[in-house]
Amino acid sequence: MERRLSEVEVGKKVVIKSFEKDDIFLKLMEMGCVPGETIIVDQIAPLGDPISIMVAGYNLSLRLNEARNIWVEELIVEPTSNSN
Repeated sequence: MERRLSEVEVGKKVVIKSFEKDDIFLKLMEMGCVPGETIIVDQIAPLGDPISIMVAGYNLSLRLNEARNIWVEELIVEPTSNSN
C-alpha cells in the first residue's frame, strides 16, 4: 500500500514509488531520492518537522512539505527461519 513519506513511522524501511510534484523531483533526485531507492526513516523532530531519512548511505533531512510529495511503499521484512 502506497502512502506519503511524511506518514511513515521511525524505523520503517520503505521504497520510493513516485513524486507528487515535478518541481521538487529534480531537487530530491539530486539528493539520491529516486524511484526504486530504499530509504529508512531515521528520526522525526520533537515537533514533527523536519524528518531525517537514511538514503543512499547517508542521512538526509527533509521538511514535512517535501516528504508529503514523496509516495512510498513499506517493505515487509519476512522473518528468517533458523533451520539447522
